[in-house]
Amino acid sequence: MKKFVVLCLSVLLGLAALSPSMAAEVPTVRVSYIFTTHHEPFMVAMSKCEGLKDQGIWLEQVVPKEKYDLFVDGEKVARLNVVVAKSGSETAVLFAQKHIDLGMGSLPAMMTARDKGTPVKVLCPLHADGIGLVVPSNSPYGSWDEFLDALRNSDKPIKVGYHSPTSAPRIIFESAMFDNDISVTQKMGEDADVFLVDLKSTSNLIPALTSGQVDAWVGPDPFPEMAAFRGAGKVLMDLRDLPPAGKWSNFPCCVVAAREETIASDGPVVKAFVDLMTKTCSWCNDNKEEAATLGAGWIGIPAEAAKKSTIVYTTDPSENWITGAGVFMTYLDKMGKFKGSFAGKRLEDVQEGLFDFSFVR
Repeated sequence: MKKFVVLCLSVLLGLAALSPSMAAEVPTVRVSYIFTTHHEPFMVAMSKCEGLKDQGIWLEQVVPKEKYDLFVDGEKVARLNVVVAKSGSETAVLFAQKHIDLGMGSLPAMMTARDKGTPVKVLCPLHADGIGLVVPSNSPYGSWDEFLDALRNSDKPIKVGYHSPTSAPRIIFESAMFDNDISVTQKMGEDADVFLVDLKSTSNLIPALTSGQVDAWVGPDPFPEMAAFRGAGKVLMDLRDLPPAGKWSNFPCCVVAAREETIASDGPVVKAFVDLMTKTCSWCNDNKEEAATLGAGWIGIPAEAAKKSTIVYTTDPSENWITGAGVFMTYLDKMGKFKGSFAGKRLEDVQEGLFDFSFVR
């Protein structure tokens, strides 16, 4: 009997010892982002970690730049495995291949992913603006009008680079070409005003300009500012200033998205991550210089260049943001980018399947 009692006590003690570790088990969620200051709030959250504790939600580092624990009001709610993507297009592929659960990338990339049948939903914006048209530093163009004149009158296509086929910079630029009756091609030898060049990654933007591979490019902050800082190019204009005035201002660009499966299985974690982005977006807007310095250090660029960014961080899908999303939808369809369920559709036709704003509303 004594042996039996001792055995029972041992089992109970063992269970008691195990229970804390069992209770500590939390979901593991794979999160992707891109090396651009468009995703600065996430980089700031990973940089400051417990330094953001006073906002009630923060990260704690497990493995630098790779693994973080997500805390809400002192309780660990998830382990984040961090993945770096090269572009929104790659983020869409990672979603389709089930390699990530949450990801940040351009709205057009998420739209085209959904069009192809990838079960992904946009949860909220991450920012607005912060996109530039860059030409060589010795370029004769001094304004948008001069650039348009050159496109119309050149005896050969002017080569304009972009970093991703479904990036906001490319879609906004190509839409502006459409509005101005400027012909665009990606086929070598085809007669057109503009020859679009896929540079595959933001890291190739500045080298492509200095090597003469392209005559100009459109890209996200901080790369326009870096080109100017290094003397490799000059920012001809911020795309938010494209005519007509106001049409492209506060326009959608990068968003936070999630697989539908993740939303269904780990809704509280998704909510916590969106809350982290909401609060860190506000922190970045209120502490612009420090945020720019942290973001610059994270991706290895001069802080002076990052501080010149025109980005506004927000997770609010405002009425203006929704209107801009509708413009994206219209242009993507006009330009034949949709080949699946979105072809011939308007935003109001697909909005329920594309968006899930319940985590920010």
